[in-house]
Amino acid sequence: MFISDLDVFSEQLHSKINNRSVLVIGGAGSIGSSFIRVILRYNPSELVVVDTNENALAELTRDLRSTKGMYVPNEYKTYPMDFDSQVFTKMFCNHKGFDIVANFSAHKHVRSEKDIFSVEALIQNNVLHAKKLLDTLCLFPPKVYFCVSTDKAANPVNIMGASKRVMEDLIFSYSDKFPVKTARFANVAFSNGSLPAGFLARIQHLQPLSAPMDIKRYFVSPIESGEICVLSCILGKNREIFYPKLDEAQMMSFDQIAEDLLHTYGFNVCYCDSDEEAIDKAENLKNGSKDYPVHFSKSDTSGEKSFEEFVTDTEESDLNRFSSLGVIINKPIPDKNNVNSLIIKLNNAFNKAETTKEEIVDILREYLPNFSHIETGKSLDSKM
Repeated sequence: MFISDLDVFSEQLHSKINNRSVLVIGGAGSIGSSFIRVILRYNPSELVVVDTNENALAELTRDLRSTKGMYVPNEYKTYPMDFDSQVFTKMFCNHKGFDIVANFSAHKHVRSEKDIFSVEALIQNNVLHAKKLLDTLCLFPPKVYFCVSTDKAANPVNIMGASKRVMEDLIFSYSDKFPVKTARFANVAFSNGSLPAGFLARIQHLQPLSAPMDIKRYFVSPIESGEICVLSCILGKNREIFYPKLDEAQMMSFDQIAEDLLHTYGFNVCYCDSDEEAIDKAENLKNGSKDYPVHFSKSDTSGEKSFEEFVTDTEESDLNRFSSLGVIINKPIPDKNNVNSLIIKLNNAFNKAETTKEEIVDILREYLPNFSHIETGKSLDSKM
């Protein structure tokens, strides 16, 4: 999708990445590791990768070292640590900062919203810890800071999307300290934790597939996700938000993905009326049956939006700069006092002995008047 823009701007990408030091936080995940594979094409002088998943860091290194033609700088280190930790701050200050800092550490799933405890963990990671990171970066300002937003930040209906929308304001409030950029983009096909990746795991274990039939999403490939992020990080201007140019006809529903995948594997689709019926019929797969049980149903869980959008009615887009990407431009610097006031309210709420999910929704809604939270009382964890 992005090859033409990568070709057109190849010289600029090389000039802005070559011989630069790069810090990637959350670099062992699906998008972070894809970002790394793309940015290494342009020969940075140093790469430091931070992630809490020690095993994934080891696999990332093995993959990079085993790929023919892959450039890995001599100064390459991976650290299994939390970016909110004291040891991370020590490492960053000892290094005296980095030229390019990209942060992919985030709660990204709507299913992260269950109860007050899961909501607190989500907001801590996406907003409160992110503020601490930005304060740390101010000690040795980078030439550019990038982090990932989400299409769900546009007119959010779930707490994850609202947290990302707040995160956009948070990072933009630091844009007088160093350039900040972000990207809203579609689902990454078969990324870690995604429903399509779950389809592959279920097929491997001969377990039934379950999916919503009324939810449509945009998708990009893993390497495309890395390319979006590199283009935004390196070519974006301060306080710009990149997003892919996709039209509604390119949306796909999860039930259609499941059916296409089963057909690719040589199975017939066997429709079931419940999770339980699908689980029972899946036993036949162990005896060689080619009729694969699925249960498709309408979505009834909290925070699910039936469609996706990248831009709100109040945002201005440049659709001419890139052939495959739109850019949200002229975003004002958010009022830092308002952002800090929100941070204080969230911290105060979480520091109380008893706080409810509803209270957090009210705090977010006060800051984001267009936050229309969809609450059904059901979580994705209650479904197959």
